[in-house]
Amino acid sequence: MEGVSKVFGGNVVALRDMTLRINEGDFISLLGPSGCGKSTALRLLSNLAHPTRGRIRWEGGAGQSDLGVVFQEPTLMPWATVAQNVFLPFRLRGKSYASVRDEVLEALRLVGLEKFQTAYPRELSGGMKMRVSIARAMVTRPKLILMDEPFAALDEITRFKLNNDLLALKSKIGCTVVFVTHSVFESVFLSDRIVVMAARPGRVIRELTVDAPYPRGEDFRTSADYAARCREASDALHAAMEAA
Repeated sequence: MEGVSKVFGGNVVALRDMTLRINEGDFISLLGPSGCGKSTALRLLSNLAHPTRGRIRWEGGAGQSDLGVVFQEPTLMPWATVAQNVFLPFRLRGKSYASVRDEVLEALRLVGLEKFQTAYPRELSGGMKMRVSIARAMVTRPKLILMDEPFAALDEITRFKLNNDLLALKSKIGCTVVFVTHSVFESVFLSDRIVVMAARPGRVIRELTVDAPYPRGEDFRTSADYAARCREASDALHAAMEAA
């Protein structure tokens, strides 16, 4: 992203002069208060919206066809089974279920739901629905996955478990992740880089590096190093809120 701005209605500046380089294999969290342009940045990356100024450049032959998106709500089709929901990206590409059945079942296996392939969304818990949404985003093995506060509505225990699972999945499929969150704790646990944003107008005010090694688990989450990094990120977030 090079000097990217997004203006709505002629005078509402949702994002101003955002420059961000996303490298292959990064796990980047966009952290900031409501209205700071985090979700707008994700929509621009996914081509669901276009910059008012600046440009988004894809290098190395990548492009919007190489990405998956996980929204805050699971957005599953209630009339379709779990397997048919995960099959959707292939269906949109004109492929038959029979030709990609193995890929669909492998995606469900990776999120621990292979035994629920014939279930319907109404039969699943909130955490299970989000797992289906993640499986759908990763079933085509995209180079980049964009995640817009996917765990915000879940209880803390489920959220911690899905944080652990997400890092394991990233390691297995070797993708890059851009993750929107309001949570300091989540951003520090998951990310190697945290982009702190302020609102009115939405802009980047600081970038933090989390160079703790992967894989990360409970030992990291309960360590003094994790606590110190959370304090640093919390201070940066408070500065962002004051800047707004």
